[in-house]
Amino acid sequence: MSAESTETAALREKVRALMPRAKEDLTALVAMRSVADPRQFPPEECAKTADFLVRAFTEAGLRDMRRVTTPDGTDAVVGHAPGPEGAPTVLLYCHYDVQPPLDDAAWRTPPFELTERDGRWYGRGAADCKGNIVMHLTALRALGGPEGRGFPVNIKFVAEGSEEQGTGGLEQLVPLRPELFAADTLLVCDTGNFALGLPTATTSLRGLTNVVVTVSTLRGEMHSGMFGGPAPDALAALVRILDSLRDEHGNTVVKGLPGEGVWEGVDYPAEQFRADAGVLDGVSLVGTGSVADELWARPAVTVLGIDCPPVVGSSAAIQAKVRARVSLRVPPGIDAEDALRALTDHLASAAPWGARVEVEAESAGQPFRAHTDGPAYRALGAALREAYGKDMVQSGQGGSIPLCNVLAAQFPAAEIALVGVEEPGCLIHAPNESVDPSEIEHMALAEALFLNSYATPL
Repeated sequence: MSAESTETAALREKVRALMPRAKEDLTALVAMRSVADPRQFPPEECAKTADFLVRAFTEAGLRDMRRVTTPDGTDAVVGHAPGPEGAPTVLLYCHYDVQPPLDDAAWRTPPFELTERDGRWYGRGAADCKGNIVMHLTALRALGGPEGRGFPVNIKFVAEGSEEQGTGGLEQLVPLRPELFAADTLLVCDTGNFALGLPTATTSLRGLTNVVVTVSTLRGEMHSGMFGGPAPDALAALVRILDSLRDEHGNTVVKGLPGEGVWEGVDYPAEQFRADAGVLDGVSLVGTGSVADELWARPAVTVLGIDCPPVVGSSAAIQAKVRARVSLRVPPGIDAEDALRALTDHLASAAPWGARVEVEAESAGQPFRAHTDGPAYRALGAALREAYGKDMVQSGQGGSIPLCNVLAAQFPAAEIALVGVEEPGCLIHAPNESVDPSEIEHMALAEALFLNSYATPL
């Protein structure tokens, strides 16, 4: 057995032996109702969670662990540990705030009580993102930080306190306190594997632009019996406008935006997607590309909401003014501001019958694509292969993580890798969120192996 494989085996045993401790930590973390919205939960719950991280990561070998208030008023938790002279620096990121539980009645277990069922650990934040916190703790403990041996690389740690609220506190902190984030490699641990047990790096994030479109046709509502027919119906006009955003195959067709992108990473089988998305029997998937193409490489429009009379309580009236909220996900290669202008122009030009259209922009976030040809990705791929016994694949993500773009702009030479313990079965953001403990174990081992091997790049 080679020295390298001996060290891997030793780390594997250390991580396995630490899993009961990982469950204890996750039990404590899930019990803290760290929803970063004082309208829903007391701010003391977030403060208690931040203090737990300060204590736990100090015990795991990091130094100067402390809370730092960000511009949105929430606290990030930061710290560091020096490595050998000349060693590279790795930033470990996670967030400790969680989504609200939503419908308590839909949970099969108490949302803020870690509960084991069928081999999985259930609870709000068990995967997103407290499972990733425990992954970091387990990796650092396995490397022997608290035993005084130190770490093979310089380590920086940042845990965000308001990621789920999207208020941007940490993104605003980056240019104000760049020394807290500067690193050769940034491990953004808020994603996960494409499938359970399949090691995955998320290398592409879609950007986002949201608008509110208002359509007006009359000075006021009119009786549909007396005026229906020639009188222009604002709701019908809005339906025509929204329908123009997709062709007969369901492809998004915003004028001026390319829609033929091809995804070159992991394939997403259509039947798996149907199951993951809960598509009803007999209902077709939309678009002419593969699922991966449509999901990660092409623009995708969604109507998020419509303001018009509800069915119950509606009257025999022609609508004079209605509005809709429209979201456009933007793949890498398309500028989000260009997409916003194209969407605005398309909505205005698609109006039938001379209907008046106003488009109000809400937000625009740029897409992100990781550079995967550097030493960190080589070391990460090797570490994941050792931990899982399978080659790393690359996937995209339909959602947005604005922090990645901020970090890439601030530190253009750094490698950014998105990994974590989340996989489709976790049901993050939904009732009955859970984590498979094998993912915590494998990813903690992979992180420990990565930190070791990255100290002497392949």
